[in-house]
Amino acid sequence: MASAPRLRRPAVVGGLATVVAAGLFVTVTNAEAATAFSADFESGSTSGWSKSGGTWSIVSDGSQVFQQSDSGSERAREFAGDSGWANYSVQARVKATSFASSAGVVALTARAAGSTKMYRLSLTGSNKVQLETMNGSSITVLGSLSQTISTSTFYTLKLTLNGSTISGTINGTSVGSATDSTIGAGRIGLLTEHAAGRFDDVVVDNGSSTPTSSPTSAPTTSPTTTPTTPPTTSPTTPPTSGALYVATNGVAGAAGTPSAPTTLPDAITRVAAGGTIYLRGGTYNLASTVTIATGNDGTSSARKTLSAYPGETPVLDFSAQSESSANRGLQLMANYWHVYGITVQHAGDNGIFIGGSNNIVERVVTAFNRDSGLQISRAASTTPAGQWPANNLIVSSESHDNMDSGGENADGFASKLTSGTGNVFRYDVSHNNIDDGWDLYTKTDTGPIGPVTIEYSLSYNNGTLTNGTVNANGDRNGYKLGGEDIAVNHLIQHDIAYHNGHHGFTYNSNPGSMTIANDVSIDNAERNFSFDEGTSTFRTDTSCRFAVSGSNDKTVGSTDSTDQFWSGTNGSRCATYSGALGWSFAADGKLQVTFGGTVVNP
Repeated sequence: MASAPRLRRPAVVGGLATVVAAGLFVTVTNAEAATAFSADFESGSTSGWSKSGGTWSIVSDGSQVFQQSDSGSERAREFAGDSGWANYSVQARVKATSFASSAGVVALTARAAGSTKMYRLSLTGSNKVQLETMNGSSITVLGSLSQTISTSTFYTLKLTLNGSTISGTINGTSVGSATDSTIGAGRIGLLTEHAAGRFDDVVVDNGSSTPTSSPTSAPTTSPTTTPTTPPTTSPTTPPTSGALYVATNGVAGAAGTPSAPTTLPDAITRVAAGGTIYLRGGTYNLASTVTIATGNDGTSSARKTLSAYPGETPVLDFSAQSESSANRGLQLMANYWHVYGITVQHAGDNGIFIGGSNNIVERVVTAFNRDSGLQISRAASTTPAGQWPANNLIVSSESHDNMDSGGENADGFASKLTSGTGNVFRYDVSHNNIDDGWDLYTKTDTGPIGPVTIEYSLSYNNGTLTNGTVNANGDRNGYKLGGEDIAVNHLIQHDIAYHNGHHGFTYNSNPGSMTIANDVSIDNAERNFSFDEGTSTFRTDTSCRFAVSGSNDKTVGSTDSTDQFWSGTNGSRCATYSGALGWSFAADGKLQVTFGGTVVNP
């Protein structure tokens, strides 16, 4: 199988976005992008970077990376971007390959207003990660985290700048957040001091872009019951009443105010219908499943809300759990909840499990869990089919790098085995999971599930983790739509499957009458579209091959002249889908997918 290409997320800063993918610059307007800059160095080009000291080159380290190799250099820098950039985030994978002394530094920088004036997020030779202001020869530490720095490990560093608020994270864990107005604007940079280091996957994102119009066409059909439309943006000002506040240092039984926060399990039992639980930013290290129990319901007009505090990122980390089906992360067994803006990672089973109905899960990330990142299935083995979870909306969310030890269960998103009607996935992204991107599996023991809608979503590189791990047991499909010859009439529309390890879209023994419309499938290892039986309807579907030979598509059912399936040559629409893949969420939550820097939402 060909090695997976590395994704670049095209964002926007200051009106125009310049996307750098494999050394190629593409400029698009801010109506079309939400990423200002990205670089993966795969082409070997360093165009757009300006050097100041050190010995820099492109080398191979699993992928092409940007290296500064002289650990004796007093200070080495590479700068990129625009000196007018002010409010943005910059993220990169960073490896400190050697330190000449404990004072050595390998850093990601932002708002570089000069060669020695910038904010830095530094891996240090003293086994710390530090958030710093550099102003000439003066270094002010804004935040610090003890961390063993391995010279064989890449760490994901992220600097976020919003006005005078400067914050940094390593692998999603907060290093610190501080108020500092020393530097108002400036470029991004890569820096070493008395150290050697490697850098990859640089992404600048301000998240402020808004598309100028909705996707080009509306869904052609709808599920029987449509979930309530969620808010398009998070609250910007927390309410003064009806809210409980949770923090990493919260105490069970505390008042739940900003100054006396409580714990998440405590807040879940106390919040009233129409009320909100605000999770402050930071990493919550949890060993036990957090459950929103059956009966702890909101109402259709007064949902209970579990939300990230505006502008902050709470991470529920279950690394303390062993791999076991009993060790889920967050269980949502109740009805009429709205979960917003949280990350759930490293659970011993599913990151988020939904056994309730009429819920909205929005702008969440599920990652590194040991079963499917987010799964919708019945709450218990005794739950009758009439009470299977129904009418849940999963929107503007991401699931990646989920892996079970057997390599065949951990999908990005799943609505399978025992899910009810009306479940919808919209504007979601599933990538680099060990099994499938989406799994709608059915089995004869439990019979058909309710029809599922997946729309305006993206599935790529499934079957291969971000670190390159592949398990031969994994099915590795983008969208797996059935199982065991049970007919279910799913609606799959306006979706993209890209470079998955087996099929892009597969019926997987679902002989039903599915609607497969306005979908695009590119360079999947076997078939882009694989439908060997059934009476499904295909309309305006596009299949393209640029770098992976694969096999001809097979589509049993109703096709017409609007479809362009692969049978040895690309159709006319494939020209739209060449170039580097990128994606981002717009301010209103819509998924914006780009190829070669141009928005191509099908």
